[in-house]
Amino acid sequence: MSLLVHNVSATLGSQEVLHSIGFEVRPGEVLGLVGPNGSGKTTALRCCYRALTPASGSVLVDGVDAHEMKRAELARIVGVGTQEPAASVGLTVRESVALGRVPHRGWFDRPSASDEDIVTSCLRRVDLLDLAGRDVGALSGGERQRVSIARALAQQPRILLLDEPTNHLDLRQQLLVMNAVRDLAADGLAVVVTVHDLRLAVEYCTSLAVIADGSLVASGATTEVLTDELLAEVFGIRATVRTRPRPTIDIHGLA
Repeated sequence: MSLLVHNVSATLGSQEVLHSIGFEVRPGEVLGLVGPNGSGKTTALRCCYRALTPASGSVLVDGVDAHEMKRAELARIVGVGTQEPAASVGLTVRESVALGRVPHRGWFDRPSASDEDIVTSCLRRVDLLDLAGRDVGALSGGERQRVSIARALAQQPRILLLDEPTNHLDLRQQLLVMNAVRDLAADGLAVVVTVHDLRLAVEYCTSLAVIADGSLVASGATTEVLTDELLAEVFGIRATVRTRPRPTIDIHGLA
């Protein structure tokens, strides 16, 4: 399933913070939303999963307006991992991740053996199996981040939206999460991820949408979008993207 954001504008209070942006992600792709802090990346993502209603434009899930879908239907298709998710007071890590199965059965139905297997697999994928019995409220910010990602994976979505999934994580955990993201795309998911680390964006995203001051500056294949000129103008750095032997970025200093 594909996700298409078409001419979306959004307001917070009386201020327009997104200005007619658009991008598309298809199965097998990892689209990175990149840009300076406060550029509108998270706001754009929130419009995609109905946490924020666009002032104009549309978000289409396989051609259907996401804001016209029933929430349970949308939750079976679109999984969401948010920044610094609020601790689920009184729930264990396993119980919190198991909430991702609710759209597939119901709030009051008992989880099946299949549900339990899926939750275990998701915990293992983000290296949380050893913490499965821990109270979510006792976890660090980075651990709660991984709980949020595991819960999104437990939904078994066709489209996955992740807001700064490597925030608060050490280097090993960053690579673990981003490798999982790449594997999920290889399995046929369409993935949109906000990324502040350009190195991770270059190495793991197949395409980028660059947002600055609420406007779309550029979009397309990762290695084609991040030109020397764009990196200087939008990010204020001198850097070069290399494609061989694998995509990477060399940062030389401030522009």
